Amino acid sequence: QVQLVESGGGLVQAGDSLRLSCAASGSTFSRNEMGWYRQTPGKQRELVATITSGGDSTNYANSVKGRFTISRDNAKKTMYLQMDSLKPEDTAVYYCNAAPGSYFGSWGQGTQVTVSS
Repeated sequence: QVQLVESGGGLVQAGDSLRLSCAASGSTFSRNEMGWYRQTPGKQRELVATITSGGDSTNYANSVKGRFTISRDNAKKTMYLQMDSLKPEDTAVYYCNAAPGSYFGSWGQGTQVTVSS
């Protein structure tokens, strides 16, 4: 069973950068397409970005395209989200999991990102 631990969030100003990390346990991480998601109170969880198992292909939500970069290190069982030019509307709790349709059984606690204007 894969367990996921997100970290790296914080309080920053608009225009700043943050790098989120997702550490996974278990042996299946490297075989899964993975994704970063975010959620704000009262809204559904939103898919932010995905990356294929080998890291050769990525996709982004239009709202973050050109500002966020997803990457992974399968040897370290870790995925990253580099977030540049942050905007107040990026404020959310960020989660990692497998790509939609193949979620791991449980979600991590997430990491809070707060962007002040």
